[in-house]
Formats: sequence, C-alpha cells, structure tokens
Amino acid sequence: MSNKNKTSKRGSDPHAVREATQYETPLPSRELVLQVLSDQGVPLSNEQIYSLLDIDDTERDNFNKRLNAMEREGQIMRNRKGALCLAEKIHLIAGTVQGHPDGFGFLVPDDKTKHPEDLFLGPREMAQVMHGDRAMARMAGLDRKGRPEGKIVEVLERSTKTLVGRIVRGTGVTIVAAEDKRINQDILIPYHLDMGAKPGQVVMVELTEQPSSHAHPMGKVVQILGNYADSGMEIEIALRKHKLPHEFSPAALNQAERIPKLVQATDYKERKDLRELPLITIDGETARDFDDAVFAEPINKDKPNLGWRLVVAIADVSFYVKPDDALDKEAFERGNSVYFPRRVIPMLPEALSNGLCSLNPDVERLCMICDMQIDTNGIVQKYQFYPSVMRSKARMTYTKVADMLQNPNGDNAKEYSHIMPHVQNLYSLFKLMLNQREKRGAIEFESTETMMVFDDNGKIERIVPTGRNDAHKLIEECMLAANVCAADFLHKNEHAALYRIHEGPTPEKLEALRTFMAEVGFGVTGGDKPHAKDYGKLMNLIKQRPDAQLLQTVLLRSMQQAVYSPDNVGHFGLAYEAYAHFTSPIRRYPDLLIHRAIKAVLKNEKYKAQDWNALGVHCSMTERRADDATRDVTNWLKCYYMQDKIGEVYEGTVAGVTNFGLFVALDGVYVEGLVHVTELGNDYFNYDKARHEMLGERTGARYRLGDRLTVKVARVDLETSKIDFTLVTGTGKTSNQNLGDDTGHGKSSNKPLSINKDKAAADFKMMSTRALEKAKKDRSGAKKASKTPTRTGVKPSSKPSSKPASKSRNTKNKGKR
Repeated sequence: MSNKNKTSKRGSDPHAVREATQYETPLPSRELVLQVLSDQGVPLSNEQIYSLLDIDDTERDNFNKRLNAMEREGQIMRNRKGALCLAEKIHLIAGTVQGHPDGFGFLVPDDKTKHPEDLFLGPREMAQVMHGDRAMARMAGLDRKGRPEGKIVEVLERSTKTLVGRIVRGTGVTIVAAEDKRINQDILIPYHLDMGAKPGQVVMVELTEQPSSHAHPMGKVVQILGNYADSGMEIEIALRKHKLPHEFSPAALNQAERIPKLVQATDYKERKDLRELPLITIDGETARDFDDAVFAEPINKDKPNLGWRLVVAIADVSFYVKPDDALDKEAFERGNSVYFPRRVIPMLPEALSNGLCSLNPDVERLCMICDMQIDTNGIVQKYQFYPSVMRSKARMTYTKVADMLQNPNGDNAKEYSHIMPHVQNLYSLFKLMLNQREKRGAIEFESTETMMVFDDNGKIERIVPTGRNDAHKLIEECMLAANVCAADFLHKNEHAALYRIHEGPTPEKLEALRTFMAEVGFGVTGGDKPHAKDYGKLMNLIKQRPDAQLLQTVLLRSMQQAVYSPDNVGHFGLAYEAYAHFTSPIRRYPDLLIHRAIKAVLKNEKYKAQDWNALGVHCSMTERRADDATRDVTNWLKCYYMQDKIGEVYEGTVAGVTNFGLFVALDGVYVEGLVHVTELGNDYFNYDKARHEMLGERTGARYRLGDRLTVKVARVDLETSKIDFTLVTGTGKTSNQNLGDDTGHGKSSNKPLSINKDKAAADFKMMSTRALEKAKKDRSGAKKASKTPTRTGVKPSSKPSSKPASKSRNTKNKGKR
C-alpha cells in the first residue's frame, strides 16, 4: 500500500476516505476514474488504466466490476476496440434496447438525468438489435408523433445468446419464432442443426449469428423441450424467456449436501435458548418453507397497562450461507424464490429451504430474534436482536387460526388448546397494532386475489377468489413490526443496508390523479408532496361509494413501485420513515443481507458488501423478473382456461383504458380481455389518459374505468396469451353525464392483461417471398386478421402500455411491500 500512497493520481483521490469507510479493500473512486479519462483525453485500454491508477493483480477483479458498473450506468463507454472513454465526450447516447411486439422499439438511456427521454427506434433500426441489447445511438430528429428518434451507431453488448421459441417449418430452412414477443426477428435454423424438431415444438436455440441490418439471426437447436400444450410447458417457457436460474450449480448442491440434516449442539454457542417458548408458525396450507414464527404475551399479567412482548423468530439462513460461497452466489443470482401455480423455484436448495432452515414443528432450529416491547397504543417502545435456538410448537395455517379466533369453542380450538391462549394473545396485540396502523396513515387497498384450482391432469377447473382473514393480517402486522425494527437498528447504528423504499407519486402522476378526482368531486390534499395520510383520508371518503373500486384503482396506479436501495427515503404506502425486509431470508436475498448487517453490528463489526447500490438494483430486478414470469404463466393458463368458452357472454367491469381499447374484467371468472377500439361503434374515439376514458367525437359516447359492460368472448390466442372480447351491450355514458353519477362497481383483478393485435410479418431478406408466406401461414393457422377501421379509430395515438393480469394467490406474501 505504501507504493500506492506515493502514486500521484491514486494518492490524490479526493474520495479515498469514503472508499476506505465503505469497502474492506478500497479502490480508486469513480470520480478519480472519470478524472483520469478526462485528463488523458483519449480512449484508454484496461491495462492503461491499471497502470495509471496502480491497480495490482489482486485488485483487478473488483476494479473491473467497478468499471463495468460505470459502463452500465452510462458514465463511461467502450469504443469498437474495447477502449474506455467518457460517454459525455461523444455526442452519442448509450442505453438498453426495449423491443415491442409490433416491430418498433426504444433505446432507454443509461443516464436518465442527461437524457430523460427514450429514443424511438423504427423497425429498420430494430432489425439489427434484439430486446435487451445495449447499444449506442445518435439523435435523428423527431418521428411523426413528436418523439425523439434514434439511429443505431454501434451495438455495445448482446444480451441474447440463447432463447426459447417455437418451431415453424419453412422452405429450405427451419424457423424458430421467439416466445418473447419483444424479439421480432425469427431465428433461421439450417435443417441439419434443428435436431429434427417438429413444427409446434418448443426448443432452446443457441444463436450462431446475431442480427444485422442486412441479415436475420441464425442459430442451432440445442434442446427440444416438448410440445407447446404439454402440461407445465408454460412454466418451462417462462423460466427461459425471463432467464430465471432454475438449476442449482453442482457446487451449491454439494455444499447443501455437506450441511448436517439436523442442528448440531455445537451450533448453540452464543445463542439464547428459546426452545421452551411456545413459538408457532402461521402460513398457507400449501407452504413448505417456514421463515417465521411468532409469540406474544403481556409484559405483566397483573398490570395490563404495561403493554406486550412480541417475539418474532426468523430462520437464521446467514449461519449456513456465507458471503461468496457457492450457496450465496446461487442465492444472489436468483434474488428470490419464484412461486408459480403448482411449482416453486426456490432461492436455496430444498435441503435448506424446506429442511434445515425451515422452522418446522418439534425440531431444533437456529433463528434470529426480534424481541419487542409494545405499549397499549400498539407502538414499539423497545426492541433487541439476538441469535437463538428455538423449537416450534405448532405448524398452523391461516384458515385454522382464523377459525380458532372466530370459534373459540370449535374443533380447531379444542385440537390446539395448548396454544389457544397464545393465539388469543397475538390477536389482542394485533388489534392494538392495527389501530396504530390506521393512526399512522398507512394506505390499505382492498384487492381481489385469485387462486387456480387444477384437476389431476393439470387443467384448470376454476378460478376462485381468496380473501384475507384476520390471521393473514395478524402475521402481516408482526412482520411489519420486525422489519421496521431492523431498518431502525441499522439506521441508528449507521450501518449500510438495503432499505425497502417506496417514494410518493411523481408530479406528473399526482397532477393526473388530481385531474381525475376533481371530475368526481374530490381533491387530493398534501400539496406537492402528499403524505400517505392524505391518500388514507381520500380512501375513507370514497369507500362507501358504489364506484369505490374504480377510485381505488386510480389511486393505486398513481403510486410508484417499491424497490430496494441503500438510500433510505422511507416507505410512502406504509407510512414508515425507515423500512427493510428482514423476515424472509429463505426466499429473499435482501433479507439475507439485512441479517448479515445486523449480526455485524451485534459484534461491533461492519458487513462490507462490494456495492450496496448495485445490490439494490439487482434485487429490484430479480423481483420484477419473477413477477413478470409468474404473470406470463398466469396469463397463459387463463387463456387456456378460456379457449373453450369462445362465444359465451359475460358481464364485466372496465378495468383499464388504453389508446387501443378497453380491458374488461369478467364477473365471477377473474379473467380479463380486450374490447378493441374498433368494437366500440361507428365513431372516432379520443383517449384521455388523465381521466381514464374514451370519448366518441360524434356520438359523445364515453367509456371509462369502472363502467359495466356485457361482452362476448371472440378470440383466445394461446401463442400470445391474449383474449379478445366484442361488445354486446353497454354503449357508454354520453359526454354530458356527470361522472360522479356513474355507479360502476364490478370487482376487477389487480392489473389488466396486456393485449395487442397480430404482429406484422417480419422482412426476411434471406428468404424468398413464397417461403416466408408459407412459414407465416404455418405459424398463424386460422388466426383472424386484424381489423382495419374506416371511421372507427382512436387519437391521439401513442405507444401502447402493457398491463399485466392479476396474479394467482401467493401464499408467501408476508411483508411483500
């Protein structure tokens, strides 16, 4: 290190102290790297940068990670020769390509502060890239809709090496149509490289040639997964489409296998023994991985005004999964467990997730304890964290606990009489905490979650709603309390952490919300930065209205998405100043990081992750990836369920309004589909995004969120997971009617299903027109052609927004927010 201190550039790093505080092996700061590149004035190779900054061999891996992160974030970029230069020195924009099923796309800039708008990429530009590629583009003016348009200058990084798709037999060549419809190019496979796959089969393809402006991508089949309609194929496709890790590495499996199947007595060292405490788990009927157990008792039975003791025990995964070991690397890549209907992709091997780490009844388990004292107002006054050994006294379900609370003399109460007093204690404490939640102003949205019921052949028999009872809410409040304590503990001890943050509405969304609410006679208080209490007041005002579901949906859509970040900005929806995820380390990587940080503080140490910002971005991404994959599977299953219901008529509620039509949620079926704008009548419809409505220019017919409609199932497309409806009755309110008089009250799923019209045929420059037409006919079958409206239409036309369907019931949703 002495040599490095003498190096003028590295020794003059203005942020050296910060780096030494945050990292065990401090590196040159990002600012210094940018300064060196600026001073040199020319692109530099990695070796040149190593030399200028005295990066030795032991530091190169970590330093390369820093350079890669800077490149991802648009601070630096590589030229054609791989040398690094300042992105701002070149009048080009680096970003990630986002494809669209209709053939166009967008370049999402890496640096949104400098380039806030995405660049539109027309089909000609998209021909040379695929969804997810990183590219460099230049501004090329505005397109006909006034959007900034880009021209691809260079492809920086190819994201697609393999893909999942379906075989289409062409003339002289095999075609694979990608399952990810954001990839528009079909892949050409020479016959001798298609493994004999038959049309309609799902295959994995390895790309041998990437697309270019003059040629389509080429590839070879490396695996035949099976027929498209095979049971479970929808999950196999989703896993590969979203690049979800689903096979554990041999190293991770070997490590899990070497861990003893039972907790060892030697593991009790420096742990508080809570094996006699009547801790219990409360989960869904089908759950197999039990992260948490709970116990509550009065602090003093003779003095009830002293409040309650709440003990939340969480599986001590961090004892078995150490930083950078094989299990840790696997857990990091996965980020979280993924819960599909009928199948779970765990974050950890089952030997841990369902075995040694799961708080199963009547066996010793290692855990981390959050031991709280809560006053009679439901406010946590004191808390402490410590490692422990426990022994769960019962594996309870939400259904059983809810029944015990409602029927204290019933069969379940009698069967579990040994824990009945403890369940009642938990319930008494829960009511105090719930009251405090309401005073705090936390937002509570009512939603309808669903569950798919399958027969023995894996076919959906029906889709049923699943309500939340008091047992669900009880556990949720216990988990929220422990999560808040974890965030507070790390914040007060000034230890870096990943917080679960949820920012308030953006100015644009807030303005749109106020515009809509004004139409129905309500205002949104709180000025430019409303508090959750302002939303809560509005919820209380509207909850008795017949259109309460509509108004709640608009409120929900005005909010931002919760993410993970080391920068604590609080949690808007829950009305917490600091919040973190601590309670589910078996199935969420951020929780595992929080455990490690808490343990480090307890030992007067620091847990130094390489880059907390990068961890937050990664964990947020894996969460969205899992949501997208489960949504794909749910949408496909719902389409499969509806394919024999074409021609049937249903009542429904408008659950979403877009510039291309209305999404309608069917009553009692919990499925959504699209009434295309061309089905709304002989008129020209204006789309008003702020008011969530379509308004006919000539007739004044108005369709908006919450309207009741009668529709007929017209088309179900399994290939694209789309459902189309035609309008039977429900011609829309006329424009002079008062919006506040609308009584739309149908229940809708959480989010509408994304539906688009048939994809336009790709321009195959390497195939004859006759071969292309034959391939397309084989692929589309008897698909109904898209309608071309004459007088019917919509304006203004803009990029369709993709909206997902409501998810199946997730039994592991504690502390999701």
